[in-house]
Amino acid sequence: MSLLDPLFRQHLDRLDQRHTRRTLLPVRPEGAGRIRRGGRTLLNFSSNDYLGLASHPRLVERACDWAQRWGAGATASRLVCGTLELHAEVEAKLARQKGTEAALLFNSGWQANAAILPALFDRELLGGDALVFTDRLNHASLHHGCAAAGVRQIRFRHNDLDHLDSLLAQRAGEPGTRFIVTESVFSMDGDRADVPALAALAERHGAFLFLDEAHATGVLGPRGMGLAALGGGRVDLAMGTFSKALGGFGAYVAGSGALCDYLVNRCGGLIYATALPPAVLGAMDAALDLVPTLDAERARLQAMAERLRAAFHGLGIATAGSSTQIVPAITGAEEDALALSRRLEERGILGIAIRPPTVPPGTSRLRFALSTAHTDADLETLVSAVADAWSPQ
Repeated sequence: MSLLDPLFRQHLDRLDQRHTRRTLLPVRPEGAGRIRRGGRTLLNFSSNDYLGLASHPRLVERACDWAQRWGAGATASRLVCGTLELHAEVEAKLARQKGTEAALLFNSGWQANAAILPALFDRELLGGDALVFTDRLNHASLHHGCAAAGVRQIRFRHNDLDHLDSLLAQRAGEPGTRFIVTESVFSMDGDRADVPALAALAERHGAFLFLDEAHATGVLGPRGMGLAALGGGRVDLAMGTFSKALGGFGAYVAGSGALCDYLVNRCGGLIYATALPPAVLGAMDAALDLVPTLDAERARLQAMAERLRAAFHGLGIATAGSSTQIVPAITGAEEDALALSRRLEERGILGIAIRPPTVPPGTSRLRFALSTAHTDADLETLVSAVADAWSPQ
């Protein structure tokens, strides 16, 4: 028993009362689009494995091969002796495919956002304070990075670039370097930002544009390498992950050579973290080879999402502004989301309830994430199960 156990229990009790307590439930992969949990095989519509690459033989084989050849671990941080030749090779390949001067690998998307933003907002670098404009629905890691930097966010309404424009204009005379921090695809609503308009707005106001591409990398943009390419070279920093559509683990930054060199020297999340191991790098390398060849799979994924949205709308289910492979079903109340998730699991479907603080109060939902591992029959099974389990609020 720890000193704070009574306080921990009180907090957990309050979460139980609000229907927002989380628990860890182990699962086991069971083939294409399926997992085993609690002794049952379920159709999995909660994974971020959008292209089904997590179990692709090419990724598994290269991960095993690089581990056998290079060992289980990198043994040190990047600036000590942890930068293997493999890191440099993967970063060079990634930069070529992103069309940037350089790229830099990080251990996770959360670590990247939480560590990079404080480095960018550094007063010594900027010679003063940063003015940071952020979308209200940004991922928690972006909010955390801003908080860690000690900056006050100037938040604009979700995907409302007119509001962002007005906020920037209002502060035109104030000192400070301008930053716009947003996502290209939002993980809970499944909608996307207008990247060309964002880039034009950033250029007009002289703002640095930071774009989180975690849920776009692999599935959207030219050759599946994200929406930053639509910015005409005006996206200053694109962050993305290998842990979603690219099937493995880790994250990246793509941008100028000077940006990446600066982060090597100033970003604590890279400086003080042990480097990614060879097996992870092997899966990254294989994914970068595969993704540009998967245009047909990406088209099918978006077509499936469009069918699911149409089916949900026919049932009177709101799907927020979804226009991607992420399709939420908004229930509103936390207890309704939990109840729907339970009813679907009884019908063989894994659809996880998403509740505050992950989403704003009153917008609890089931977040359905589609994958090319799903068949057309799987999609029909989902629609039928939701139609049977849904209770209009």
